[in-house]
Amino acid sequence: MTEAEDPEVDETVASTTPAELKQRIDSGENVFILDARSESDFEEWHIDGENVDVVNYPYFELLDEIPEDLHEQLPDDRRITALCAKGGSSELVADNLEDAGYDVDHLERGMKGWARIYEYQELDVDVDATVAQYRRPSSGCLAYLVASDGEAAVVDPLRAFTDEYEQDARAIGADIVYALDTHIHADHISGVRDLATETDATAVLPAAAAERGVDYGLAYETVTDGDTLSVGDVEIETIATPGHTTGMTAYKVGDVLFTGDGLFTESVARPDLEDPEAAKDAARTLYESLQEQILPLPDETVVAPAHFSDAATPNDDGTYTAELGDLVERMDALTMDEDEFVEFIVSDMPPQPANYEDIIATNLGQQSPDDEEAFELELGPNNCAASEEAMTN
Repeated sequence: MTEAEDPEVDETVASTTPAELKQRIDSGENVFILDARSESDFEEWHIDGENVDVVNYPYFELLDEIPEDLHEQLPDDRRITALCAKGGSSELVADNLEDAGYDVDHLERGMKGWARIYEYQELDVDVDATVAQYRRPSSGCLAYLVASDGEAAVVDPLRAFTDEYEQDARAIGADIVYALDTHIHADHISGVRDLATETDATAVLPAAAAERGVDYGLAYETVTDGDTLSVGDVEIETIATPGHTTGMTAYKVGDVLFTGDGLFTESVARPDLEDPEAAKDAARTLYESLQEQILPLPDETVVAPAHFSDAATPNDDGTYTAELGDLVERMDALTMDEDEFVEFIVSDMPPQPANYEDIIATNLGQQSPDDEEAFELELGPNNCAASEEAMTN
């Protein structure tokens, strides 16, 4: 249901910003959320956490008064944060709750505002460079900045946050010289083209990814297995790891391995987003990539993926990385034989990412949505991993 365009509310109704709500959750506060979106929107994606209690009650059922069954679910001893898709309806809901005697605020800009949260954290790794991870809590997308001796590269940038990469590079005294994608993404709009245009950086794609029909309208370079790119005093090594897609590629800087969607800290890639009918063959290719390209690396290799899901456990600093040896010890999929791996991966794949066909077409250069349209396309979870069921032991 469309939210009210101009709800009549008490001007004093309290609000909270997405950043403030995130800080409350991160601090361990027991947060209570009343999500006033439709049930289907709520089921697709919502704010969650160990210290978050959330109740979904659609806005259109709250127009006149607070239903009695909802009263029974709401706490009277802590704050309630109401939210909706864009922030309008939740303001009206919060006003009604306040009139009913509850301590309440509403989330400014709703879930669209939540999707704007983007966090920067430098990794504690043994590399002669600054390596930082970007986290988008709303979707689980991860990107990386590598900076050394006045130069920087961004791995898997998101179009919506191009300005942040530029600002962060300037803050540490580096010019962005490369914008790299690990593959053709199916869950978010790539920022490679925008970053290259705005900074004069070189856009870089795996050659096998470009062969899917990339038409960027600007010059770009391709890399294949074993190629290297120099960034300041460090080199970025290219390691082909097809399976999730034909062009899936990892990039290695010292002991840090940017695995894209090939290997996560809680799961491995799903093999069906490029060609659903070839998922089983792609799963075999993924098995070979893991066994021949990634697992022979030293146990101390730091796996830095392009995504995290609700099943992933963050490090103490909030980042999502893990040593390869630890993943081998706790992830069943990495010790299965080939046939067992393939059947396991294709037997229970999660729903496909929202709008994934349009997102792929955009990332190939076949569609050209404006900034707002692109942002709308990628709202929701990434769903790029295989099912986490029984992934870890």
